[in-house]
Amino acid sequence: MPKLRTAIIGLGMMGTNHARVLSNLEGVELIAVADPQGYAQKVLPQVKVLNSVDEVIKLGVDYCVISAPTAFHEEIALQLTTQGIHFLVEKPIADTYASAVKIRDAAKAAKVIGAVGHIERFNSALQEARKRVLAGELGTIYQVASRRQGPFPSRISDVGVVKDLATHDIDLTSWITGKKYLHVSANAAFRSGREHEDLISVSGLLEDSIVVSHLVNWLSPLKERKIIITGEKGTFVADTLRADLTFYENGKIEISQSELAHFRGVTQGDVHILAFEKPEPLIVEHQNFRDAVLGKPSNIVSLEEGTTTVKIADAIIESYTNKSLVKL
Repeated sequence: MPKLRTAIIGLGMMGTNHARVLSNLEGVELIAVADPQGYAQKVLPQVKVLNSVDEVIKLGVDYCVISAPTAFHEEIALQLTTQGIHFLVEKPIADTYASAVKIRDAAKAAKVIGAVGHIERFNSALQEARKRVLAGELGTIYQVASRRQGPFPSRISDVGVVKDLATHDIDLTSWITGKKYLHVSANAAFRSGREHEDLISVSGLLEDSIVVSHLVNWLSPLKERKIIITGEKGTFVADTLRADLTFYENGKIEISQSELAHFRGVTQGDVHILAFEKPEPLIVEHQNFRDAVLGKPSNIVSLEEGTTTVKIADAIIESYTNKSLVKL
């Protein structure tokens, strides 16, 4: 069976990682990179370096990875769609909800397979957490809280933390619980002298009265990526930097020593550090998209899901701008 011919559009940090994976992915041949700055030549001397999407299309490719800045996603995706070329677009799918809808609808009309690169979905700790949550291991879910913070990344210039980082947590929260957002309320800070927010605190509510909170910033020397899921039977803590998942079971033994009870709670339960395989998320993401293009069973982040995430991100920005609660 011939290999799928693929290309990458944009070779920044994520584009370089995509190139590394695609260069070694079974059943796929990376034939070109479109990068107007020519940076690709230094990274992939064996791959043809082009200047435009049109040049990529002329080569005849089966699918493309779009890893250009978010502001260009709509233009590039629509170019590919008109030619019937499937695409995996880096998250977020677009910089506005209206733009995301255009991409989603054009791909659907052209019967083009599109997916959004919400790579955290393929983190093994979150895959394991979702499987266990949906199997009922926590019982009724009460709360999902996320913390995603670290130093400012110089690579980002076109969006703030809401569109860059918080879209991870928006997507993951709905995906893990299987529930939709009902409303959001947010406060933001602008501390680094840029036009976009660099700190956001979000409160929200999902279906079934699940309370949500997201703390996201580019202002901390501490890099943290955690999602805490609390239910009637205990709590999962997923650390995606380490791909670790820990289960804190509800307490069954009362702590009689008052000094310990003050720090640890009134009861003590078992703590389980769960064991599972930990493949690289980007490889798993590409394996799934390859299989989707081939018509095989796969798990990709659909354009519909990516569009919904941008809608919620826009609602968060509207909330902090207008100091209001925004219903979805």
